[in-house]
Amino acid sequence: MKSLFDDVKAATFTTPLQMRVYTSQLLGQSEDLVLHGGGNTSYKDSDTLYVKGSGWNLIDIEEPGFSPVDLAVLQEMATRDELSDSQMVKEQRAALRNPDAPNPSIEAILHAIVPFAFVDHTHTDAIVTISNTPNGKDKLQEIYGDNVLLIDYVMPGFILSKEIYAKTQSVDWNTLEGIILLNHGLFTFDDDAKKSYEKHIALVTKAEEYIAEHTVLPSRCDTKHKVGQDYIDALSDEVSKLRGCPITTVILDTPEACTFSVLPHLEEILAQGELTPEHVIRIKPFPAIIGGDIDTSLQAFIDQYKQYFENNAASEHICLDLAPRYAIIKDFGAIVFGKDEKEAKIISDIVNHTIKAMLIGEQLGGWKSLKQSDIFAMEYWELEQAKLKK
Repeated sequence: MKSLFDDVKAATFTTPLQMRVYTSQLLGQSEDLVLHGGGNTSYKDSDTLYVKGSGWNLIDIEEPGFSPVDLAVLQEMATRDELSDSQMVKEQRAALRNPDAPNPSIEAILHAIVPFAFVDHTHTDAIVTISNTPNGKDKLQEIYGDNVLLIDYVMPGFILSKEIYAKTQSVDWNTLEGIILLNHGLFTFDDDAKKSYEKHIALVTKAEEYIAEHTVLPSRCDTKHKVGQDYIDALSDEVSKLRGCPITTVILDTPEACTFSVLPHLEEILAQGELTPEHVIRIKPFPAIIGGDIDTSLQAFIDQYKQYFENNAASEHICLDLAPRYAIIKDFGAIVFGKDEKEAKIISDIVNHTIKAMLIGEQLGGWKSLKQSDIFAMEYWELEQAKLKK
């Protein structure tokens, strides 16, 4: 991965926040780092944290997209023993310097406790893919040594901030190049925006080089199964009924999707979790697997999702719809189901990256992401459920 930083362009910026906008957009330009709202960045100015606000994407974020929050309030929150995410969001909102600003990122507390002016966080495919293997932590230790702090997965939000706070009390931050959150992403930081950004690029490049050395991706489609438009239309109609709205379909017949669709242990791989847990909001915890009869295959998905819900739900949870967001059609490829073209494009991008990561993970010892209980906690996050209850 190459740095996109342009010194000539950077020299035109007159404030640190303008530089923060610039390097955030650079991160957002790479889909291998950031997909559809993923990642967040921040800048500290004296007693204020400017952190990416809800509803903004890094690729096109501007100054109004950074929420100015009272830094001391956020740092105090990190010292508490308990804090619900809903209360955290409420208190972060109350601590805004500008009441018209968007809600701060749920990882604002984490950004606040990092003792550097600039903090960059992405869900980098390369690093997360390596972590999503049985010995992923050991591989990352081999790649980065002791200059990168490895943190086992915990739920984003207050719990993650609390974990980082506890693990760094005796750490010399100046010895760290970054922090890797297993199954989640990467943090880099510095008092200089360019240095923080280029640390990010350098660490991701090491993971990409490791993957290139140990794996090979398919370059062509070798499937022989043909799927006609009538079959696609029939499948789309049934998914539309399950979701209760019209469906836009996108066929994914890339070499990776085709190769993935013929793997003999497809079901086992897909049961091992997603690329990063944030994706569950877009694509559900697993796809439908279509192996012939449409009704039978979709019913198998419905039964699997109901079992997943029953295994993890508490009394307060409301079950989401039972429609898959994508399907793997055996010996063919994949198909995406969106409620409109925009959502179909988002899901397509995520599925393409997920399939590629799973193929790589299989070559690095086997794909193994998070437990279903961790994925469920993200899909049924209390703030999302609150919206449904309204």
